Amino acid sequence: MRRQDAAVLVAAGGFLLAAAALVTHRLGWAAAAGSVGLLAATAARAWSRSRPGPMSHALRWSLHLPRGPHSPARLLRILDPQPGQALLEVGPGIGTHALPTAAAIAPGGVLHAIDIQPAMVRDLERRAAGAGIRNIVAVPGDATKLGYPNATFDAIVLITVLGEIPDPRAALAEFRRVIRPGGRLVIGEMMIDPDFVSIRELRALAGAAGFALDHVAGPRFAYLACFRPAP
Repeated sequence: MRRQDAAVLVAAGGFLLAAAALVTHRLGWAAAAGSVGLLAATAARAWSRSRPGPMSHALRWSLHLPRGPHSPARLLRILDPQPGQALLEVGPGIGTHALPTAAAIAPGGVLHAIDIQPAMVRDLERRAAGAGIRNIVAVPGDATKLGYPNATFDAIVLITVLGEIPDPRAALAEFRRVIRPGGRLVIGEMMIDPDFVSIRELRALAGAAGFALDHVAGPRFAYLACFRPAP
């Protein structure tokens, strides 16, 4: 498990204890627990910045939690996938978004999914098979070295993943290479994630790679941003 993942768990525990202490009017305990939570959250952020990497496979259970502004239904509204399209999801995890997205592009469409962790790929494959979804091609892969020809995909999706990639600039350059003219790059970020990328930072990174921001949905602390390839 990454140090930042362990720190996030400590932070969550601290904030929950602080809330419980406030309810029972134990202000000293609330202050102490809240301080622990804040310190752990700060450490998680610092460690993520200094040593980015994928969320531990041991924490895959957290991907089953409600996603709020990042719900699959909300993503589908932003992404607007159509039957027959070719899509790519980077870092799909257990398939929270991949399964409904693949269903939306059937028949004829294919969702390619790459994850740096082979164990996550296997989880996705098992869940897709159990759901009867057969148009997902899942493989272990590195976002900075995509094995696809130029202009392959109608859309590319990353949900709370970009900050985990050690070289996001190289990854975005690859996304620009493999996306088709007029395609959509949808990136979701959430502030409670230690790997959070702000919309300002993302816009600068994506702009340098040749993407133009189309629109942003949701609050700035839990947004979905849609980019288009710049002319």
